[in-house]
Amino acid sequence: MHTILGANGVVGQELSRALAGNHTAIRQVSRNPQKVNPTDDTFTADLLDAEATANAVAGSEVVYLLAGLKYDVSVWQAQWPRVMRNVIDACTRHGARLVFLDNVYAYGQVEGAMTEETPFNPISKKGEVRAKIASMLLDEISSGNLQAMIARSADFYGPKVTNSFPHATVFSRLAAGKAPQWIGDPDKVHTFTYVPDIGSAIALLGRTPQAYGQTWHLPTSKERLSGADFVRLACELSGQACKLQVAPRWLLGLMALFVPVLRENREMMYQFDNDYCFDSSKIESAYGLQATDYRKGISDALQAMMQKAV
Repeated sequence: MHTILGANGVVGQELSRALAGNHTAIRQVSRNPQKVNPTDDTFTADLLDAEATANAVAGSEVVYLLAGLKYDVSVWQAQWPRVMRNVIDACTRHGARLVFLDNVYAYGQVEGAMTEETPFNPISKKGEVRAKIASMLLDEISSGNLQAMIARSADFYGPKVTNSFPHATVFSRLAAGKAPQWIGDPDKVHTFTYVPDIGSAIALLGRTPQAYGQTWHLPTSKERLSGADFVRLACELSGQACKLQVAPRWLLGLMALFVPVLRENREMMYQFDNDYCFDSSKIESAYGLQATDYRKGISDALQAMMQKAV
């Protein structure tokens, strides 16, 4: 049994399909779980409840922690350590291996490429939370209490990825016949990971005993596209003239006073004001995986948007 905690998001759906293709029994766990495949098991649980988490994990060989919390630093500070503690304890209690999907916030601002060896140096409150919970898991791994790994990706993009930056500022606007937008410096490189690549890679890692005890960067294109390059390619693939709107910093600050999600994103602006380069050479070399190139990934995302608009 492979159990997905925080099921039914886009990554969970891709992972579920990849696991099902290998005839793996799957349990979907969330507050309102739904089947992705006809044979999936569903289990309702709140990961803030230790006993409910333990019950959800019981009988599992592998557990995938894909949960997402409200994008609010106070929520993250209060709830992420509890979730990680509950999941670690549940997996230890039931002898399950754990795969944790993480982001890059703990690295902070990095000169050059981010690799699995990049040290934690968070410069944001959200980054401090991510460093704390990743360190909790790494301590359990090093102590021998738990077989686990961290699978880390860059920012998401792809079909049906509606809570991503490219969806909100590029794909949805092109689908509506509007000019794409960008925040920060459009001439800086910003790497994005294609969500279907995440699902298939995590499915492989979870089924590979030798992959545990390590951190893995998930397959991500090595193309070094700037924000402007990304928009230019999206415009080309959508058959629209390339027009790019860049919100000035003073306007973002004003908008943040009234839009909570922008207010929460202000401390993360360093990711868009500097090059953000994510390297996944380790997993590509170890398992022969190859990331989807941006031309195909953007084309797939746009096609999904256009179908939705019809």
